[in-house]
Amino acid sequence: MSADSFTDGSVVAVVLALRLAVPLLIPRFPLPALLASLVVDGVDGGILSALTDVGVDWYQSFDKALDVYYLAITYLAVRRNWPDRFSVAVVAALWYYRLVGVLAFELTGARWLLLVFPNTFEYVVIAVEAVRTRWNPLRISRRALVVTAAVVWVVIKLPQEWWIHVAQLDATDEFARVVLGVDPTDGWAAGFRNRPWVAAVLVLLAVAVVLAVRWGWPRLPRPDWPWRFDADAVSAAIGWVPAGSPARVRTDRGWPLAEKVVLTALLTVILVEVYPGPEPRPTQVVLVVALVVLANAALVARTGGPGRGPVTTAVVSLVVNAAALVLLTALVGGRRGILSTADVLFFAYVITLVVVLSDRYVVRRAEREVLGAASGP
Repeated sequence: MSADSFTDGSVVAVVLALRLAVPLLIPRFPLPALLASLVVDGVDGGILSALTDVGVDWYQSFDKALDVYYLAITYLAVRRNWPDRFSVAVVAALWYYRLVGVLAFELTGARWLLLVFPNTFEYVVIAVEAVRTRWNPLRISRRALVVTAAVVWVVIKLPQEWWIHVAQLDATDEFARVVLGVDPTDGWAAGFRNRPWVAAVLVLLAVAVVLAVRWGWPRLPRPDWPWRFDADAVSAAIGWVPAGSPARVRTDRGWPLAEKVVLTALLTVILVEVYPGPEPRPTQVVLVVALVVLANAALVARTGGPGRGPVTTAVVSLVVNAAALVLLTALVGGRRGILSTADVLFFAYVITLVVVLSDRYVVRRAEREVLGAASGP
């Protein structure tokens, strides 16, 4: 292996490791980890272009798959950390609405579907998590939450989705072409020389933002606590803590099991559609995933519940899921070799993560006190 190929492989490995590892911090440190995931998602392609000779076209499929991956963890983190059931229900509706839209787009290729099904979920979660760093989240009224979701949907996400997915415009290129009046390949320096007044306007806008923040910050409601980015610290501050030993919650039947089947099936079909490699029919994927999730439920029932030995449970589930995927895919597809070893491990990892975290967070909610105010003010 040449030094160049080793360097390229190392950079790719680091980028993929960051995309996989950083989202795992979202359940405990929601706001910083979610923002970090957004940053890594925004710069990963640029890093690969700047530091490697590897073409980034092949990475686009992985990028879309990893986007779905970190958003799934974000949804599970909401279920872990938010005591208000109404808030959880709102973001759950936004999450599944987006998932259906992404699936429809991947199956049809109709880009306008991404405009109809915008990713409002992510920005609403960021807004609420920002509030939680200083204020009691139970102070957020139902009306405030719905208004926030509507503003994010109409003012932020609709224009963004149209720009990115329908018009397919590049912000930096359009800024250079339309605002600076130069060809994007000329660079921004040439653009600012061409239209120096743009630089002055940008400086004035930056000053206006700073002044607006300085004016508005003291007028915010009095904080309930100093900065807190740890979700468990926020839960302790509002008294949403374990309340003894409730009756064991069953995650191998009823609604917890049904949602796991739906969530893992939707995620896996989307991942298969965007992932480079074999493309079994969606009905095959749903059947395989449903059987794998049911096998996990049987394992949970046999071992005494998801709350015991999280690391052991995760490792055992991963092995079981990988073996089940190989066997069931071969049976459903009618031949062996539909999935490579890397495919099997990645899909088994995602399914295992969703199932294990979902089970643990259902138990976690049941172990916390039921607050009288948990239904919202």
